[in-house]
Amino acid sequence: MKINAFSDVCLRVVMLLAGEPSADLMTTAVIAERVGTPYNHVSKAVIQLRELGLVESVRGRAGGVRISAAGRGVTAGWLLRKLDTRSDVAECESPHGDCPLRDGCGLRGALRRARGAFYAELDDVVIAALAPRRHSGTVPVNVTLRSLAETVR
Repeated sequence: MKINAFSDVCLRVVMLLAGEPSADLMTTAVIAERVGTPYNHVSKAVIQLRELGLVESVRGRAGGVRISAAGRGVTAGWLLRKLDTRSDVAECESPHGDCPLRDGCGLRGALRRARGAFYAELDDVVIAALAPRRHSGTVPVNVTLRSLAETVR
């Protein structure tokens, strides 16, 4: 199954924010740059994620977005279900009207069950667990004279 572009952006935003220290705020422009997606797409994703309670936003000059407690625990299956706006997986219409096989066709039911299995498989995947971790503060680095000399060369 393929997820839509909007769902992909929402997943990326949640993963990125989950990898940040909990108190850190990130602007939408920085998020857009870090997830490699246009600003307007990220803005729409942040609005949707805020409405779902997965991110918190702070307005003003020093404002930004951070992951909420609910966002840290959300699963990929739950989020993708919430973002899926399609009523049916199969497009059972042709330019001339409905599919002539629609009444006796078993494909739509099979695809609906497959979509349910796809989401069920992702119900145990906590998005925050997929996020690369960033740490605030200093990062200890061991530099020896030998490694420093090799770097200078």
